[in-house]
Amino acid sequence: MQTSTRGGLVALSLSMLLAALGTSIANVGLPSLAHAFGASFQAVQWVVLAYLLAITAVIVSAGRLGDRLGRRRLLLAGLLVFALACAGCAAAPTLSWLIGARAFQGLGAAIMMAMTLGMVGDTVTKANTGRVMGLLGTMSALGTAMGPSVGGVLLSLWSWRALFLIGLPLAGVAAALAYRYLPADAHRRDVWPGDTLWAPLRDAPLRAGLVMSVLVSAVIMATFVVGPFYLSRGLGLDPAWMGLAMAVGPTVAAVTGVPAGYLTDRLGSQRLTLVGLSVMLCGALLLSQASGLGVYLAALIVLTAGYSLFQAANNTAVMSDIQATRRGTVSGLLNLSRNLGLIFGASALGAVFARATPDVSHAAPQAVEVGLHATFAMAVGLILLAILVKVLVWRDQGAKHSAFKN
Repeated sequence: MQTSTRGGLVALSLSMLLAALGTSIANVGLPSLAHAFGASFQAVQWVVLAYLLAITAVIVSAGRLGDRLGRRRLLLAGLLVFALACAGCAAAPTLSWLIGARAFQGLGAAIMMAMTLGMVGDTVTKANTGRVMGLLGTMSALGTAMGPSVGGVLLSLWSWRALFLIGLPLAGVAAALAYRYLPADAHRRDVWPGDTLWAPLRDAPLRAGLVMSVLVSAVIMATFVVGPFYLSRGLGLDPAWMGLAMAVGPTVAAVTGVPAGYLTDRLGSQRLTLVGLSVMLCGALLLSQASGLGVYLAALIVLTAGYSLFQAANNTAVMSDIQATRRGTVSGLLNLSRNLGLIFGASALGAVFARATPDVSHAAPQAVEVGLHATFAMAVGLILLAILVKVLVWRDQGAKHSAFKN
């Protein structure tokens, strides 16, 4: 692999890590933010939701704009916006200010996420797509893991403001590498004239991949919204130990991401998608009955290992056969589906937890455990629905293939 290719992959990997870090590091700080601003659980949830809603609102348009104006150019702009927003979050004097700065940070993250997946085809050959998708999945999981662990340490040593300052140096390094090693943009081009922004959704397998991404992402987000409250209020862990406990599952996903990419290239994305969903189902079932730290961590490991397999396989299936002029837009759609799932997980599954545990700040540990079980009982249903979607679309593809051969 050439030095420019390696440098480009590092730039893309750091961009993916930063976007994931922006979500997870805020989650671990929710209890501290509620205390610092004297706010309710529902109010501080908007620190997470503002980031995700901003990403959701602009990510498809960002992908299309990258196809038209240049993906490298737009990635650099996204990194700059993200860095400025980090400073704004750290300086926030009120909860409203923080929520607004988080929305601005989400704008930068949307550009970064769309351009990162969109530039895979510009950086490596099609034969290596699965491996790079696995690498990016690893970096996403690593960013998710770094949030709780590093965030817990920062909360113990300093304050919640340090949770946002950490993104500044990482954004600077990513921008320098992107400028130096990613391929220069070609001249501005028209993007498939006559097509609409949502034209790729005519493809049934793509639609299925996006729906599964929504469902699976909702389940993963539930672990980061509900997890801090179960670990701190239900099990009595301090912030540092809570962060380390939450990082166990994502660390497993980070370790398995690259092997999952290799397996996708070797065994095919269809089969591995179902395997990943089945493993996730086992993890969610365990969480719906979990009691105590050991069982919780074991279930989290199973759930996130399955997510790593699913993500590598599904992302490869969605992105591998896309035309060069559509990569940014389809990447935006894929990230949009993921963030719609994250929003659904944070709001709907968070509401299930809040309903089962009404006064989370003063609830008994047993009441918090009841909320955990209720949340992941619903998560089991979401994963079963994702499995059904995959089986139906796979059967339909098989029927069309048989008809074509005959």
